[in-house]
Amino acid sequence: MKEKTRKRITWCGWLLFYLYIILLCYFLFLSEHYGRDIISKEYRYNLELFKEIKRFIKYREQLGFENFAVNILGNILAFAPFGFLLPMLKKSYRHFFVIALFSALFSLSIELVQLYTRVGIFDVDDILMNTIGGILGYIVFTLLHFIYRRTHKETTVKKGD
Repeated sequence: MKEKTRKRITWCGWLLFYLYIILLCYFLFLSEHYGRDIISKEYRYNLELFKEIKRFIKYREQLGFENFAVNILGNILAFAPFGFLLPMLKKSYRHFFVIALFSALFSLSIELVQLYTRVGIFDVDDILMNTIGGILGYIVFTLLHFIYRRTHKETTVKKGD
């Protein structure tokens, strides 16, 4: 790949990453649709792992599909771009444990901001699901990168014939 093309891809990757962070912050801290305009007088938190996950699965019929999807699937899918974009931006991030650690730390920082500002709820289940989402994004990146490299290698070999 030409250096100019590589720089454009990296620039677009950073742009996408910043847009992703801005959108994530909007939905996590400002979106009225998800009740982010309500600031609680008390600190709200869940420190028991799997408590909220079990509750959302058990009461999914009463809570409705949207609440279930947003709280379970949304937490996973919201972090998939994080795990996908980071290794695209920097080669040193192309390791499973690096992405898992960064996803967990980024999620923890978001949960701490939610606790401090009393917008949303600090939830260890969210940290777990966000980390899983980051890992899933990394797996998708790894698969696509493997396919790209294999295809690029075959194209290079054919040109050399």
